[in-house]
Amino acid sequence: MSGQAEPLPQNEITAPEAILADTQLLKRVLETALLTATEPLSLAELKKLSDVPLDNRQIDGLLAELAQDWQGRGVELAHVASGWRFRAKVEMQPYLDRLNPQKPPRYSRAVLETLAIIAYHQPVTRGDIEEIRGVAVSSQVLKTLETRGWIEVVGTRDAPGKPELFATTKQLLDDLNLRALQELHSLQEIGALLEPEAGGSA
Repeated sequence: MSGQAEPLPQNEITAPEAILADTQLLKRVLETALLTATEPLSLAELKKLSDVPLDNRQIDGLLAELAQDWQGRGVELAHVASGWRFRAKVEMQPYLDRLNPQKPPRYSRAVLETLAIIAYHQPVTRGDIEEIRGVAVSSQVLKTLETRGWIEVVGTRDAPGKPELFATTKQLLDDLNLRALQELHSLQEIGALLEPEAGGSA
């Protein structure tokens, strides 16, 4: 016996190294899932990717590391209402637009104002919207917002006729890259969707 510790066989890994290896693997799995997902992934969905049970704090820690890993690149890991997703940074968008010159749909002032009223006063009825705007709200305006997935009927008011109550959806927050409506401090984000009109506000 020489008194020297014998080296571990190549296929034996110490506990801390095993944990580190598992963590790095899970980070790669999370990264792959987020990069290939077409919609934001919630913490509950991300937990399914782990071989061992993880709590929210552990997943949040790995996501924070991932976000740090992508610092300084053209893509960033963002936390939105429905969960987590990778997205192009704002400064990259002008370049990406060259690949698809078609402009995204823009919406009329009536649509914008209606959406803003619902966002800031929800839940509201059509009558509430008309009272605030001072003009009638066409069915097409509400249909446009519902089709886009930005508003939904969340119930009815206990009043004559049982008018429908409208509220915004998580889809709106996701599209505006927000986690919660409290982050919508101004109409600037919604204003990006506005198509300037020379005419009235029908």
